[in-house]
Amino acid sequence: MSEMKNVNSIKGFTLPEVLIAISILGILSAIAMPNISEFMIKNRVDNEISSLHRLILNARNAAVNTGKNVTICPLTNNVCSTDWQAELTVFTNDTDTLADNNVYNNDGDEVNGVADEKVIKVKAATLSSDNLQYTDTLIIFSPTGKAISGGNSTFTYCPSENESLARSLYLSLSGRVYASDDNDNDGIDENRSNVKVSCD
Repeated sequence: MSEMKNVNSIKGFTLPEVLIAISILGILSAIAMPNISEFMIKNRVDNEISSLHRLILNARNAAVNTGKNVTICPLTNNVCSTDWQAELTVFTNDTDTLADNNVYNNDGDEVNGVADEKVIKVKAATLSSDNLQYTDTLIIFSPTGKAISGGNSTFTYCPSENESLARSLYLSLSGRVYASDDNDNDGIDENRSNVKVSCD
């Protein structure tokens, strides 16, 4: 004869036990939430800086490989603008004068021996609440890999929720790119000169 369980012997949680468990979960969540939030902001900033770093390296490599000037800028009606929050475009430039390197020519017509230029890569716009600071209108790499425009300049990415988590990229005249790092482990990045990254 098989044993039958007594219904009265099945135990569950009592109301006080459930309330205590909920209270403990609430306390643990309150402790963990700021750390999770900071981690998510840092992750977003790191992703944006890495994406921008790759974009600049792609532009430099394209200039060396194609033997043409390559421009990076935010385009508005095929002309470089200063809205670095917007979508960023890398394109080849077939013009001989630097003054014309801020225009993307893709109209299907060859003008003065200049063929249509080509888009190499596009980076999506940054989060509208964040701020990507950059002082120049454009970056131009020559076929030697040097930055003939936009060199010795700095990008600073400032998250809206916590500007102390800002990071920066420095572009040298040689065309090399250097990302900021937290050298002294105080939670704030420093640039190559050991100056703290600031969004001011």
